[in-house]
Amino acid sequence: MNPLASPTDLAQLRGLHLPADAASGAQGEVVLAIALGFVAALLVGLVRLMRARSRASVRASALRALSETRALPPEARLVAQARLLRRLTRTLAGDEAASTHGKDWTATLDRLFATDLFSKGAGRVVTEGLYRRSSPADVEAIDSELGRLFARIRA
Repeated sequence: MNPLASPTDLAQLRGLHLPADAASGAQGEVVLAIALGFVAALLVGLVRLMRARSRASVRASALRALSETRALPPEARLVAQARLLRRLTRTLAGDEAASTHGKDWTATLDRLFATDLFSKGAGRVVTEGLYRRSSPADVEAIDSELGRLFARIRA
């Protein structure tokens, strides 16, 4: 096109138009890709939410059950806490871990809660000393330690 034959007025210019079939095909693929990305993001978010809820529910139910034991007399409280530890171990580590006894049970609890409370600390009374006649255990200290350990549950 030479400059002499070009329109001098902008009103004579025509806008650019894409072919009808090319524009619709590209838009459909883009819309599909956006929709698939959105669905994938929703699924990932839903899975994370469900995992967080299950973790929180185990933690919350363990703490709630522990608080319910505080109304019991000291001997019954220790027995209830020992039962709670068995149930919690079964939930977190399975039936095999919850069915151990003696030193294996103590080691299982120490490993599960990443502590030495049950092998060397005040928690020994819950694992070994439930049926022994001995001086009364400091149940308040055991309550606070179990509450601290239960609050750290992440699985």
